[in-house]
Amino acid sequence: MKPINEPDGITAPSGRTDEIPITANHMITGHTLTPPFPKILETAVFGLGCFWGAERLFWQQSGIFITAVGYAGGLTPNPNYTELCTGRTGHAEVVRVIFNPTQISYQQLLTLFWKSHNPTQGMRQGNDMGTQYRSVIFTLNPSQHNLAEETKTHYQRQLSQAGITAPITTEIIQAPPFYYAEQEHQQYLAKNPHGYCGLGGLKISFN
Repeated sequence: MKPINEPDGITAPSGRTDEIPITANHMITGHTLTPPFPKILETAVFGLGCFWGAERLFWQQSGIFITAVGYAGGLTPNPNYTELCTGRTGHAEVVRVIFNPTQISYQQLLTLFWKSHNPTQGMRQGNDMGTQYRSVIFTLNPSQHNLAEETKTHYQRQLSQAGITAPITTEIIQAPPFYYAEQEHQQYLAKNPHGYCGLGGLKISFN
């Protein structure tokens, strides 16, 4: 079914040519949020609902250099949060994870991704509804894409064995441009420890 306010080239906000400025370092790791990053590091991009709680989930793991929240997968260049919330940009709220593969693997990040949200809900996550909350994995290379597809198949089997018949709706596609969200959204739950977090998994083991 076509989602409400599905964006198109006519109705999507025009956005802007300038990037949203990011000036502060990561509140947890102290590292810069913008490239260049050390060459040993790798990048992953995930969308699993509201990006506030999703970002905290990943920065709590060992081997993470930085996390950053932003927008990806839509039509509007350099959107702001107000435009995102119209549902017409087509973007998802995502977390970009810069990680050290000698300390944490992409497979481990994928396992965390699948276990930490409900990937069967389409254009929503819990009570958060709209295209911005859809479940997505934006892959950076063929190896990531293959692993994402393999783990999706595996987790679908795990859900089926647990009696959950709904299909996984997670998008797995090549990573589009990543647009930083405004500074106030970066590490939001470090600044606001009692702030909203909509993450909630299905309590189904991945392994």
